[in-house]
Amino acid sequence: MQLENKVALITGAGSGIGAGTARVFAREGAKVAVVDVRLATASQVAADIREAGGVAEAFAADVADEEQIRTAMKRAVERFGGLNVVYANAGINGMLAPIEEITLDEWHAAIETNLTGTFLTVKHAISHLREAGGGSIITTASLHGTALFSLAGYGAYGASKAGQVGFVKMAAAELARWKIRVNAILPGGVETNIHQSTFARNLELITWDIKMPEPFPPLTEGRATPEEIGAVALFLASDASRHVTGATIYCDAGISLYR
Repeated sequence: MQLENKVALITGAGSGIGAGTARVFAREGAKVAVVDVRLATASQVAADIREAGGVAEAFAADVADEEQIRTAMKRAVERFGGLNVVYANAGINGMLAPIEEITLDEWHAAIETNLTGTFLTVKHAISHLREAGGGSIITTASLHGTALFSLAGYGAYGASKAGQVGFVKMAAAELARWKIRVNAILPGGVETNIHQSTFARNLELITWDIKMPEPFPPLTEGRATPEEIGAVALFLASDASRHVTGATIYCDAGISLYR
């Protein structure tokens, strides 16, 4: 029970990595605030956790809306009596397209959800974590825009993820004085439904014909499950990583070593 008596808040927890991590954290004893822009999906994840014997409650918030994420965090603290772990996981792929065709609205959609959402989540978590005597902040960044740059159409997405990594390192240096650790997970392929928020056009104009060996990646021959990413988040949330901050942890089965 690595998170016994801890309170964890996870954004984008209605599906994918967020939902998988919520289940992992709950199994390890955490009280979990399941935050998602879609209350119905967050409520289902919270209900599943409670049915399995865990403690969880759903909260609705668009992470790019400062008042919504501030209110959700305040309500979670009131519900559970504090806050120890914050996982800024919410994100979208958005529109994948040639840079010259990306509209300003499409650019803003990726930046606001992925980067501004991370900033706002961290901003409003600090006072609660400081009151608890410290804690852990985690974010889901990506290989794309940080280690890999070859996938067509990921200009806006990659910029948002590169920004997340820079922000994590700045926040880690700033918040260490209050015993708050800040780290990023960089997943490779993960079995999620993020395709539901992914759109594409004219990628054939900018696609390189790059083929990887089969099977790929050689380590696992497939995508990670959300719970496997959650296991890495568990390490970063627990006292086992008490000397780890400002880190970017690759969880990609070696994809970045080949591409």
